[in-house]
Amino acid sequence: MGTAVLTAFGTVALAACGASGTGTRDEGPARTDVVSRPSPSPSPAATSSPVPSLSQAQVVRMLRADPEVSEETKDDLKPCGRDYPVDVSLGDLTRAAAPDVLVNVMTCGDAVGVATYVYRVRDGSYVNVFQAEDPPVYAEIDRGDLVVTKQLYRKGDPVAYPSSEEVITYAWHGDVFKETYRLHNDYSKAVGGDDKSGSAGN
Repeated sequence: MGTAVLTAFGTVALAACGASGTGTRDEGPARTDVVSRPSPSPSPAATSSPVPSLSQAQVVRMLRADPEVSEETKDDLKPCGRDYPVDVSLGDLTRAAAPDVLVNVMTCGDAVGVATYVYRVRDGSYVNVFQAEDPPVYAEIDRGDLVVTKQLYRKGDPVAYPSSEEVITYAWHGDVFKETYRLHNDYSKAVGGDDKSGSAGN
């Protein structure tokens, strides 16, 4: 995947989509909270340099300026009331001189995750080093790893009840993310899709 160099901005606002507005897509739930372990403390590399700060609006401008971001995702970058439909997290994913920026883009009405991006600071600018644009998708930082959850639907599945999900863990190797582990969960339909059973695999 190519990279896009983006200018680093100033402060971070960790904000999700507001409750008002309607989404442009109708896939299933955005996240399942499979990964619940606390994020790690920043490494010395992340704390020794000034932390880049991004407002929510600046994150949206960064995404819109990135040629790697699809036009469909850019169309979703409209305010939900007063806020934009983005979750922003800072963390040490790539051992860079400053914290990496993880961005999840969602729909307004039902907060479905539609795309995930990771930006790394390089020479004072942000570079797109990871993206997933196949919804429903949502990513989190877990102990220095990137954990991406993708919900899967079979034909005839109701929107609220996907058949399964895959939780994929990526670690930074050299200058790219590489998959290190994959967990597959099949959902039971016995009680409205609420009972779930899981199976792991690499």
